[in-house]
Amino acid sequence: MKEYKMRRGEHLEDRMPDLKASIEEYFGPITGTDEFDGHELYVVEEPDNPVFKRVIAGAASYSGKKDKLAVDFQERPAEDVIAEGNADAAADAVSKKNEFLLEATGRDAKARRDSLKRTVEDKADTPDNV
Repeated sequence: MKEYKMRRGEHLEDRMPDLKASIEEYFGPITGTDEFDGHELYVVEEPDNPVFKRVIAGAASYSGKKDKLAVDFQERPAEDVIAEGNADAAADAVSKKNEFLLEATGRDAKARRDSLKRTVEDKADTPDNV
């Protein structure tokens, strides 16, 4: 499960007022919910794109902090997707993920990677790890 921050000064509920509808629009009908670290997240058991096995997404709320977008894209092995003749679906799956994350966070793929690197570097510099 990955958690994504919004751009400075922005909030998830402003960027995606109806998060449930947005998830359904990008990935398919929501079939239930799942709990992750105390957060109730939406589950798409049979996503529209055959590359995805399952998609879990929702708001991760923390007291005193902005909400983050929590997402887990579970994908099928590339060999299986290609063997079924769905190679074109792989490119579409990458586009869907990136478009969804950009709309939700306001950050493109490069900005999300850079933010993730900074988070990892910050954790490496903590006294427990030095």
